[in-house]
Amino acid sequence: MNKMTAAHRTLPFDSIVRVTNLNNGKTTTVRITDRGPFVDNRIIDLSKAAAQEIESIGPGVVPVRIEVLSGPDPAAGFFTVQVGAFKDKGNADRLKERLSLNYSPIYIQSVTLEEGSFYRVRVGRVSGEQEAQRLGETLRAKEGFKPMVLRIDDQPSGESIP
Repeated sequence: MNKMTAAHRTLPFDSIVRVTNLNNGKTTTVRITDRGPFVDNRIIDLSKAAAQEIESIGPGVVPVRIEVLSGPDPAAGFFTVQVGAFKDKGNADRLKERLSLNYSPIYIQSVTLEEGSFYRVRVGRVSGEQEAQRLGETLRAKEGFKPMVLRIDDQPSGESIP
């Protein structure tokens, strides 16, 4: 929280990025150390220290520009598509079973947050973000999901991925 870090869905861990608050022009440099945000229309979650540096604490959400300064190749790696997050594991299991008829692999990641435990249903393990975006669009068109593409080749320990 007090380090210059951020969460991003698809940039590799240890990427160094410059984040500019487009409302005031203030910038900060952060290291990607986590996945997220898990909210539509948001592209990065900043640590408290980084958010203070660009004066986004008060508004909470501000328009930003992100520039990758260094780190692993953002285009390489494996990606998945998250199609749901449930408080009830039974709902996640039922969705996994239904999708297993047409998609593979499908797995459930359990995560404990301040709001409680959640079970995230994820589809696929594909090479490259563009291919994952295509899978997400297929899931949107055929299944009606609001897909969220995530990098999976460098997840924190504790998450099992097929």
